[in-house]
Amino acid sequence: MLLHPSSLPGTGGIGSFGEEARRFVDFLHKSGQSLWQILPLGPTAYGNSPYSCYSAFAGNPLLINLEAIVDDGDLTAQDLQPDPPGDHVDYGATTLYKTGLLKVAATRFFESAPQRRKEEFWQFCDSTFWLHDYALFMALKEHFKGESWNAWPEPIAQREPEALASWSEQLGMAIGEQKYQQWQFTRQWKKLKGYANVLGISIIGDLPIFVAFDSADVWANPHLFHLDEKGGPIVVAGVPPDYFSKTGQLWGNPLYNWERMAAEGYGWWVARLRNDLSLYDMVRIDHFRGFEAFWEVPVWAKTAINGRWVKGPGEALFNTLRYALGTLPIIAEDLGIITAEVEALRDQFGFPGMKILQFAFGSGPENPYLPHNHVRSCVAYTGTHDNDTTLGWFESLKAKEQKAVLNYLDRDNTDIVWQMIKCALASVADYAIIPMQDLLELPSSARMNVPGQAAGNWSWRCPPDAFSGRLASKLAHVTELYGRQPDFVG
Repeated sequence: MLLHPSSLPGTGGIGSFGEEARRFVDFLHKSGQSLWQILPLGPTAYGNSPYSCYSAFAGNPLLINLEAIVDDGDLTAQDLQPDPPGDHVDYGATTLYKTGLLKVAATRFFESAPQRRKEEFWQFCDSTFWLHDYALFMALKEHFKGESWNAWPEPIAQREPEALASWSEQLGMAIGEQKYQQWQFTRQWKKLKGYANVLGISIIGDLPIFVAFDSADVWANPHLFHLDEKGGPIVVAGVPPDYFSKTGQLWGNPLYNWERMAAEGYGWWVARLRNDLSLYDMVRIDHFRGFEAFWEVPVWAKTAINGRWVKGPGEALFNTLRYALGTLPIIAEDLGIITAEVEALRDQFGFPGMKILQFAFGSGPENPYLPHNHVRSCVAYTGTHDNDTTLGWFESLKAKEQKAVLNYLDRDNTDIVWQMIKCALASVADYAIIPMQDLLELPSSARMNVPGQAAGNWSWRCPPDAFSGRLASKLAHVTELYGRQPDFVG
């Protein structure tokens, strides 16, 4: 199943790692599932996108369950407010509410928590190498009213040692609050992951290839990116013009200085993937093709048209990662403009690719996304977070296109969503993953993200009764029908 924790029902204005998350894990277990795929768990920046975060290592404090903080003794039940109505996240109100209470909780923790809990906290701080840079970054960002780090006073923007020491002392309490949030995030998530693993459910995390410019990653490691003397990017990421966009997509992420990274033994990437594999059982790498070659756009460009392909680190990076970390449980997001070289890199390391059924129809029987063309080493999806729901997608098709889908399925348009789900499960693909919205047969209003749309994304939440016994039984039946119960998954 594909469901981001923010989409879980429950209290607090947004999904969290609390009781509803365990209910969802129980639902997966009862319905014979063995995989839970999520989106990136990082602290989201402007636009609330989990693919644009303030850190590639830290977690999003909004996903912390407040009831568990009450159980810890750092909040009281009276501190919590009734849950707001509605089936979408109000990020503005939720951020103010949860951030405020987490600050209160941190203050009470530092003032009166038992020594045992404080020792656990300090052990987390001492063993988490990225934590202080991130906490200082976020404290500075709050102090400077949200300004990007390259607009801060030059001594701290350039990380001069005296400035780092001075600001660390000046913002000590705010830094402590950030560290407390990351401690609570990590301990809650690992408890939830442990609960899932005990029930035979593996977690698939999501690793975006690029990081945001305004992030602790770039501020703390400017030499690993193509930046000018003032700290601004020289070139940025995107994708070239294609069928879907005449001007391409200008993402704006700073590009890695791969030569410098290679000279340092790809240490930053080893640390990043090691951190992710401590949080997840498998990792989907978003925009995998960028490791073979990436689209480089000058920072002054208004669109992605004036870019060029530049060779990426390729096998050198993955050989290093494999040597440092062992087996790499990676899923390669290989959608878009994929060349033979990208496929060779994917296959060299045995990474399964992705097959999206919504892309399968309309171009004849040779379409690689049609199930009869699938290979075993892939993951079949009805759709992803970037697609419309299957019901919304089908209803948006022209009559001729709908007929092509129905001809392939050899069905009428009754129960079209479940016919597509069965189509994914019947594939020879080693894995099949279905978005929760499709299980619930929801329309386009439940879509998670519309690429290129600046507002209104990432906010959908499951209805409270989503994880019903009836739905679990229905899913268990088709999962068994196609031999995909956990005992059969390869």
